[in-house]
Amino acid sequence: MEFERMWRDLSPVGRSSASNGYFRQPFGSAEREAMAWYAEECARRGLSLEYDGNGNAIAWWRPDGVSGKGVVTGSHLDSVLAGGAFDGPLGVASALAAVDALRERGFAPVRPIGVSVFVEEEGSRFGIACLGSRLATGALAPDQAARLRDREGVTLPDAMAAAGTEPALGRSAFVDDIGTFVELHIEQGRDLDLRERAVAVGSAIWPHGRFRFDFSGEANHAGTTRMADRHDPMLTYAMTALAANKQARLAERTGPRATFGRISVEPNGTNAVPSKVTAWLDARCASEQELEALIATITRLGSERAERDGTTLHVTPESVSGAVDFDRGLAQRLATLLGDAPVIPTQAGHDAGILSAAGIPTAMLFVRNPTGVSHSPAEHADIADCLEGVRALADVLQELAR
Repeated sequence: MEFERMWRDLSPVGRSSASNGYFRQPFGSAEREAMAWYAEECARRGLSLEYDGNGNAIAWWRPDGVSGKGVVTGSHLDSVLAGGAFDGPLGVASALAAVDALRERGFAPVRPIGVSVFVEEEGSRFGIACLGSRLATGALAPDQAARLRDREGVTLPDAMAAAGTEPALGRSAFVDDIGTFVELHIEQGRDLDLRERAVAVGSAIWPHGRFRFDFSGEANHAGTTRMADRHDPMLTYAMTALAANKQARLAERTGPRATFGRISVEPNGTNAVPSKVTAWLDARCASEQELEALIATITRLGSERAERDGTTLHVTPESVSGAVDFDRGLAQRLATLLGDAPVIPTQAGHDAGILSAAGIPTAMLFVRNPTGVSHSPAEHADIADCLEGVRALADVLQELAR
């Protein structure tokens, strides 16, 4: 099957021999190589490829006489640092393979079918998750996006230009051509493995956000400064991280998540008390009210600790997504079509959530991940389950485009 050939071709792109994981940074060389792979596969199938000024792309299958709003599927090709092979690329390869399957069936769509790639879904470079789809739908202002910088200080427009992409940030015209969007994704958990099912339909996405915590103190000598005389922001950060973990664990019934996964320290010297610690909190909850309450509590506890330490804390929301409930009628229709497939929520964000929030009827399919691990090289899906996902996606596209 073409899926297996495509997967073999794509798998080496952006893979690190040191970590065995992937890093396809948006507008970096590995991600651009993956985008070139996508363009070649679209050309192989005679699909009409369109780009917007944000770096996003849609390739259309429009048989003669077929017009109007289309059924679009796809995902992303960028990754987190030392990520897995499947998060994102599985949806793109499966979409192309599903088009192949429909043609092999002799299916003649009466609506256009599109295969899309949205850029910077992970937010690994510019700090805003689903950046490409937010810009495409108008959920993020172009001037705000133009001011975004990566860790080296490179702006988004400069990164795009360096990669050979002409930046024209703003709402995408091709979004108006999307009548329905379906994203296939590896499951980021073990729900399907426990159910012993290969494919599920998505019901909802938890509200989630990224929050920057700026802890400021006073730089000083690590040897000559008495412990009692220090104003150490690292101590305030450490106690805030512990408080975040405790608050998330206390709400066991609803199972919120709170993770400090990235920090930056100034002056970052072994023998110096820091002057500043910047830390990024990833927080996810079952409801928007719970998310607001969790952030408020962590901020309060951090601020109280800062007062005791003689430091300060300032919290800035950088990327916040509200709860997404996918179209229930559509989800149930697809679940029935797929043999009463499970309908499950996800705690992870996706471009599908951004398109759904923009008013586009949207659905998700999940493929079993027996490890339950994601954003790690241990992320996995068996080829047999991937092929089952392709068949399920082809069935869904046939249902929606007939």
